[in-house]
Amino acid sequence: MTLGAAVPLAGAAPPWLEFFTVGGVNVRTVTMGCVLIGLSAGVLGCFAFLRKRSLLGDALAHAALPGVCVAFLLAGARDPLIILIGAMAACWVGAISIDLIVNYTRCKEESALGMVLSVFFGLGTLLLTHIQQRGGAGQAGLDRFLFGQAAAMQRDDLTVLIACSVVILVVVAIFYKEFKLLAFDRQFARSLNRPMRAMEVLLATLIVAAVAIGLQAVGVVLMAAMLVTPAAAARYWTHHLGVMLLIAGVFGALSGGAGAYVSYMSAGMPTGPWMVVAASALFGLSLFLAPEQGVLSRWIHHRRFRKRTAEENLLRTLYRFAEEGGPSATGYAPADFQRYRAMTAAVVMKTLGRLAGKGLVEELPGGRFRLTEAGAAHAAGITRRHRLWEAYLSEKLAIAPDHVHDDAEAMEHVLTPELEDRLLETLTETEHDPHDRRIPPPEGTESGSRGQDKRREDR
Repeated sequence: MTLGAAVPLAGAAPPWLEFFTVGGVNVRTVTMGCVLIGLSAGVLGCFAFLRKRSLLGDALAHAALPGVCVAFLLAGARDPLIILIGAMAACWVGAISIDLIVNYTRCKEESALGMVLSVFFGLGTLLLTHIQQRGGAGQAGLDRFLFGQAAAMQRDDLTVLIACSVVILVVVAIFYKEFKLLAFDRQFARSLNRPMRAMEVLLATLIVAAVAIGLQAVGVVLMAAMLVTPAAAARYWTHHLGVMLLIAGVFGALSGGAGAYVSYMSAGMPTGPWMVVAASALFGLSLFLAPEQGVLSRWIHHRRFRKRTAEENLLRTLYRFAEEGGPSATGYAPADFQRYRAMTAAVVMKTLGRLAGKGLVEELPGGRFRLTEAGAAHAAGITRRHRLWEAYLSEKLAIAPDHVHDDAEAMEHVLTPELEDRLLETLTETEHDPHDRRIPPPEGTESGSRGQDKRREDR
């Protein structure tokens, strides 16, 4: 199950260089086979992942075991091509069984997957036990299809792997548009008179082939991980299918190479499980470090959004002070803000410090603050969005005026200019909010601090 490590001599090449130069024909054969398995599984796994059928690979991998055993019984030897054909045939029977169960019984797909997985795997275990009890040298190592034995790969196995992998990648490239429609909008594809049923059969055949060629290295138990994990990791890095296929293929290939490397460098380490561990490590890195959807990136964006929300809340509070005719010339102390905002004095001071650094507020003697001209214009825009949303909730959704503030408080920070234009198109009253306060005009037409309601002045 392992490649085995050579003991490096003093002054010898580094281990990673020795792996590529000294490892020998068998090491290069196993490495190439693992890389091809990871590449093919990663690419095809994207379509299963996007169609929310990731467990299909798990069911088919377990369903392949009786096919492997039947092929061995018929051939009388572990011929790689015969074993591959038997595994693919069993996978196909399993896939058809799943469809029949879903279409002609009251069972849902997840139940069908579980039944096919357990029944076929149980049948395969019985056949495997029968073969082992028969004895004979030909059955040696057949049980390692359960967990894989990459080190047993020979040139004939590699030839089959190369042929199948090339066919899989070429077919995916040729039918990329059809597979894309199948993954995202099957009904639209049908409206274009595309043969989507044939495409489903073709995609299932490719997945069956990918599962079958990976059995010897990874085994039926872990093969599903090589279909799902690289695709799931790649999804964190992009929103484009073509890029996702490329990334998933690279992640799968790296996982295969890493599994072979660890198996070569550490005696007793199996290749297949380490391929899965490497793929899981790449998933973990993607989960935390992906630029847009990773945990770290989302935490940073959330932290920035909280800071921006606090800044905009204080700017709108200063605008409210100016509307109420407060002592803007002398500025406002942190305690004044705390009457309207559930913020500690430390948070208020830190937020005001950031606003002062941006030139939106100015600090006066005594630790008091007031809006600058730029800050007044920015605060007027925030207030405008808040009051437009209050007007929409009151006018279009018939929510009482005293219940619209909290929702508007949340929406004012995410309303885009496009949404603001849509609000203006739907509202009949765009001058005053439900509390009869003036809605500031668009930014640039007036300074927020001078935008007083004329009707309020007349009172």
